Amino acid sequence: MPVETATYISQLSATNPLGTDPISEGDDQIRLVKEVLQAQFTSLGAAAVTATAAEVNLIDGYTGTTAELNTLDVTTQGTSEASKVLTADVNGDVTIADGAYDFDVASHDGTNGLLLGGTLVTATATELNLIDGYTGTTTELNYNDVTTLGTVEASKTVTASAAGLVNHADFQVQRPYFLDIAETVNAIGGTGGGTQDIDITAGNVVTATVDTSTNTFTFSNASATGRSCSFVLILTNGGSQTVNWPGSVDWAAATAPTLTTSGVDVLTFTTLDAGTIWYGFASGLDMG
Repeated sequence: MPVETATYISQLSATNPLGTDPISEGDDQIRLVKEVLQAQFTSLGAAAVTATAAEVNLIDGYTGTTAELNTLDVTTQGTSEASKVLTADVNGDVTIADGAYDFDVASHDGTNGLLLGGTLVTATATELNLIDGYTGTTTELNYNDVTTLGTVEASKTVTASAAGLVNHADFQVQRPYFLDIAETVNAIGGTGGGTQDIDITAGNVVTATVDTSTNTFTFSNASATGRSCSFVLILTNGGSQTVNWPGSVDWAAATAPTLTTSGVDVLTFTTLDAGTIWYGFASGLDMG
């Protein structure tokens, strides 16, 4: 049969040449196969193709471009490059080239995005940038880790509660310099007779009006032994009723002052031993 014509492998017939064809046509067929192979594989040159069929088949179904495939052509594994894929080195480390590239987690919105150790980072860039320029240590930063806002703790910052209260919890305030201070008034009001406790933690200035025949006062929550603790009691109409004081009160000459029948008396009490002994004295009688 006549020698077939072809430019690519797909155009060659697997049945040629026939066994009955002249030898000369067989020679022409061999030369045709050589021409087709050279036309089909124009860039092989003198290099041997060492890839296996399995390796070549890895690109079977690839739909991208050569340029996209070349994004795999990185210079150094583990170091980022422009227009290249991001790779890890043999240790699994990834380096973003210093001063040249950004690592932008575009979807970081508090619901998904950057994870550290499997935990989502919920802080925003603005929040993280609050520590930009911080020069202290982690220990110093942890001074802010207070248990209860407004309550003083050892080795922690001093904070105020939502109401602006600072409770020193019996810790010492050394060498303060105060301006325009005010003290809390524990306003007991009318005692209504019976026993009325004066709690020092409720305020160091106490106001009360005795309005029945018998009124008994007790004192509680004095400061610890070795610390001076005092309070002022502004008492109205104490002389018109019966007023009983705690047995721990030590009056001058062991005698309680005679209170005003109709008016205001100012009494001061001080203890140095957590209330075992209260030193009592009249700061002012019949004040009005």
